[in-house]
Amino acid sequence: MREPVSTKTALVTGGAGFLGSHLCDRLLERGTRVVCLDNFATGRAENVEHLAGHPWFELMEADLTEPFTLDTPVDTVFHLASAASPPDYLSMPVETLEVGSLGTRNALAVAQEHGARLVLASTSEVYGDPLEHPQRETYWGNVNPVGPRSVYDEAKRYAESLTMAHHRAYGADVGIARIFNCYGPRMRPDDGRMVPTFVNQALEGRPLTVAGDGHQTRSLCYVDDTVRGLIALAESDATGPVNIGSDEELTVKSLALAVLNLTGARSRITFVDLPEDDPHYRRPDIRLAGDLLGWRPLLRLDEGLRRTIAYFLDQDVRVAGWVERAMPVNETDRAR
Repeated sequence: MREPVSTKTALVTGGAGFLGSHLCDRLLERGTRVVCLDNFATGRAENVEHLAGHPWFELMEADLTEPFTLDTPVDTVFHLASAASPPDYLSMPVETLEVGSLGTRNALAVAQEHGARLVLASTSEVYGDPLEHPQRETYWGNVNPVGPRSVYDEAKRYAESLTMAHHRAYGADVGIARIFNCYGPRMRPDDGRMVPTFVNQALEGRPLTVAGDGHQTRSLCYVDDTVRGLIALAESDATGPVNIGSDEELTVKSLALAVLNLTGARSRITFVDLPEDDPHYRRPDIRLAGDLLGWRPLLRLDEGLRRTIAYFLDQDVRVAGWVERAMPVNETDRAR
């Protein structure tokens, strides 16, 4: 049989990261050629090693903050490159600001050179510790510009501003996605975000460390749904910004309890100091995504957590019998 012809090519910056690697998978499944660019500051080669022999996949190790060119014509640039977890961006503050500024400039330059549409992966962190709830795209945010979290918050806010400046000044074809808490397989155990932290603490029999009193809220969206949202934005003519996330809100403490229930762990919950400028509330208004993209998340939280727990069990079975005790995925839970 003759190999099918791929008619589209996408550049994915940060493509070896947690979210980027899933995006690469999905694009290839859809028949899109993929150029994956990563400097492996936080991304991992093992996230894309299963794609090494794919005829439509190219891995390019490069620092996005340095200008670069692509010999391969591209139709879409997905700009995901950035540290995304607090431990990462707090340990690389200057690098995080530079990939949001210089990296975005270079991604826009490549998109302009090839006449490609650029999709910017921004973040709910642009809303800071919000005074509006739920957060609509029209809300300007409540960000401390000189606090420790500002290296990520302001990097993404600047990236949005630069993207819109190119759109207005040069007619650049762009779409901005504001991604809310995303989780799933391939998150690093030491990522520092809630889900991998709680899951690994539970599987290792350690106390689950909940910041503050645990009453602060988050909205968790499984990685497959987030990827669908990014692709829907890429295939639309929407400029955005558009919120991509789950509108189901839960407290941090209730997430910890859910992880304990699904793993069967007997760990206790301990409370630690709340990080500076940590948001008290976080829930997106996703009506715009529904209206413009026909998108909303489909996977239920319990199933997403089961899949994530199964991933960490598969990576390293810490306690005999965990695999047998892991709860199976229920496909009937997929749609709400």
